[in-house]
Amino acid sequence: MAAKLIEHALAAEPEPLKSLVPISVGIAAWDGDVPSRNSVQALKKVGLDISGHRSRRVTLELAENSIVLLCMTRAHKQIINESFPELKPPIHLLREFLPSKTEVEIRDPYGMNLESYEFCRDNIVEAIPSVVEFLRKLVNSQP
Repeated sequence: MAAKLIEHALAAEPEPLKSLVPISVGIAAWDGDVPSRNSVQALKKVGLDISGHRSRRVTLELAENSIVLLCMTRAHKQIINESFPELKPPIHLLREFLPSKTEVEIRDPYGMNLESYEFCRDNIVEAIPSVVEFLRKLVNSQP
């Protein structure tokens, strides 16, 4: 859901942000799995379609070809740091750029009801403006 929501936000931005391609990967994902019905429904309610998405497991190559990795939880960030200690792109929590002292972790709703997915979606949506601003600064600082 996060990748699609960020992609949607970036589509409204000027270049070079508009050309960034968010990629969704998981630390425990099986390659090729379809999205859960509730994640499809939660995004459909805001006009986005992820029904064609297929899961991918994070690899060193995918991570190294990124400008940043955005995680949902501290545990995810720690696993990536431990799995790829030589990784060059920065790793952040998706919600850590929010200006307020709000919860920075987003709980994985996997296997839960639609309301849990909608809560997750809304937590991601709340972070999108601060993520876009972070990406703007990151892209503008690139040589």
